[in-house]
Amino acid sequence: MKTTRLMAAALLVATLGGMGPLAYAQQPSGLGRTDVLQHDLGIAGREVVQVRVDFAPGVLAPRHSHPGVEVAYVLEGTIEYQIDGKPPVTLRKGDALFIPDGAIHSARNVGDSKASELATYIVEKGKPGFMPAK
Repeated sequence: MKTTRLMAAALLVATLGGMGPLAYAQQPSGLGRTDVLQHDLGIAGREVVQVRVDFAPGVLAPRHSHPGVEVAYVLEGTIEYQIDGKPPVTLRKGDALFIPDGAIHSARNVGDSKASELATYIVEKGKPGFMPAK
């Protein structure tokens, strides 16, 4: 019985480990992510998730959306954000951007060195956190 539970737990960790709520189905080369925090909110069905995203020079996080809002805060480098229907916005270290619930957007490192952001999401619990745009 104990062995069966251990094997089931190991399988679950192997299947879900590192996926996190906002993982890319297939992460682009040169794009790294580190889960920082995931916590229930005092609002039914919502949670807060924080992720550090690191971009190599020229790397694009392709068009996607989230089931909630995102606040992107640039930790280092220069990142250009494109929200569908709006002009591109270029942010540098210390700048932040609010991305509305469900807005399709992308982000690209437009600098010559690594760029990083802290992405804070207030999202619907239990829904895929990252949805590629069609």
